[in-house]
Amino acid sequence: MGSAQSGRLFGVGVGPGDPELLTVKAARVLDRCAVVAHFAARRRPGNAWSTVQALIRPDQTVLRLEYPLTTEASHHDEYERRIAEFYAGAAEEVAAHLDAGSDVAIVCEGDPFFYGSYMHLHCRLADRYDVEVVPGITSLSAACAAAGEPLVSMRETLTVLPGVLPQEELAATLAGADAAVVMKVGRHLDDVRQALAAAGRAGEAIYVERASCTEERILPVDETDGIDAPYFSLVLVPGRALGQRGDP
Repeated sequence: MGSAQSGRLFGVGVGPGDPELLTVKAARVLDRCAVVAHFAARRRPGNAWSTVQALIRPDQTVLRLEYPLTTEASHHDEYERRIAEFYAGAAEEVAAHLDAGSDVAIVCEGDPFFYGSYMHLHCRLADRYDVEVVPGITSLSAACAAAGEPLVSMRETLTVLPGVLPQEELAATLAGADAAVVMKVGRHLDDVRQALAAAGRAGEAIYVERASCTEERILPVDETDGIDAPYFSLVLVPGRALGQRGDP
């Protein structure tokens, strides 16, 4: 843990994009920290930063952690090596501020521990400093609300899948799931759509991109052919139990 002179590290979930979905606690932590760090791709402001930018004061230090690559995650060895080096370097940039006695908030879209970039710094810093993680509203919660679709009920289970999985694996898992969410669909939309069709679930699946943001879009998966899906898109496959109860 950090020394008495070290700053405190906060991993702050800032929600799916709508600034009004930022929690009261997240806003309070951001206000108290001398340094606010955020991830961003090249030539882009960063989704988490766009959510909180209006709350940041001129006297606070902003630490931009820019990814060295702009392609989506893959299993390529070179990608994995470079992204690991990036996270290691970013952790040391944050550590320098902590060692100087400054509290640091690392903002993360959605929830820090649900496919969040923050976790890669957490695992490198949590054993060296005092750390607190502030949970955030996830994109899947925002997507369900936007689509007006309950996701799971009764004794149903929820399966969460990354869109980068091989098509055959996606199809096999979707076929046996009560309800499912396919996260970070992006350029894998065609594969996800084919996997849903193979699993017999395409007709019930809902595509949601940029949930809660001004650019939000919601479509049945069957109507997404030709769409250039952004990284922040997902597919919902709602469970059936609620509709089978026959409640008035």
